[in-house]
Amino acid sequence: MKRMTLLRSMSSLVLVVLLLTACGSNNNPGSGPSSGGGNPAPSPSFTTVTAGTLTVGSCLDYSPFEYYKKGQLKGFDVDIVDAIGKKLNLKVQWVKSNFNTIFNAVSAHKFDMVAAASTITAQRKKIVNFSEPYYDALLSLTINKDKTPSIKSTNDLKKGDIVGVQKGTTSAIWASQHLAPKGIQIKSFTSAPDSMSDLESGRVVGVINDLPSSVSIVKNRPSLAVVEPIQAGQHYGLAFAPDTPQLTIAVNKAFEALVADGTYETIYHRYFQGPVPQEFQPK
Repeated sequence: MKRMTLLRSMSSLVLVVLLLTACGSNNNPGSGPSSGGGNPAPSPSFTTVTAGTLTVGSCLDYSPFEYYKKGQLKGFDVDIVDAIGKKLNLKVQWVKSNFNTIFNAVSAHKFDMVAAASTITAQRKKIVNFSEPYYDALLSLTINKDKTPSIKSTNDLKKGDIVGVQKGTTSAIWASQHLAPKGIQIKSFTSAPDSMSDLESGRVVGVINDLPSSVSIVKNRPSLAVVEPIQAGQHYGLAFAPDTPQLTIAVNKAFEALVADGTYETIYHRYFQGPVPQEFQPK
């Protein structure tokens, strides 16, 4: 009997030790934003495709948001994501991806997040989760001022004209909704620069594209001109796989910190003129 009692006592002791060990462990690859004092700020834990790394999908050819200059990756999206990575204590790794398939790719966990000047839309929300908006966007019409100087707006486009758009973008959606019904032909391209090259050669008479990107592209193409901004009520967001809500929350918290401490404002003025929109000004 004493032996049985001793065995039961030892079993109970082992169980208590195991429970204490389990409660004291932490196997979460991500621990949320740093508070700056060495202790993690209260934030949901999250996982990433590669521990310690935020893998980001993007086109990497869409100035001024993500592009290479003299072999170095630059852009508004690049700087914002790098700053978010620092807040989350994560190294950022960029992966080039075709925009037309980029949302399916992030949903399949090819990377953790998409940062590609991506407009938040109801259709895309069926595939991915979005962060809070990080940029207010306008579309635009670009024309070849040497070949068609009379075109000043989309109202000057006529039936049979061919207009270029990038595949899978809200520019393509807008053109199909507002121009195609008028008999204007829509030609799709893999990248925005490709559409601008066709505009230079006269194979299209206009390009519908995001305004900041078009303004940046035409700086090095003297025959082209952005003639009309198009208000479409659009906002850019960072995109995530639907089953990574904790990462989305953590990125949102890090972005809020960037706005609050003035980092967003500093980055904004590197790439854009004029005041920072009120919702992104330091609190």
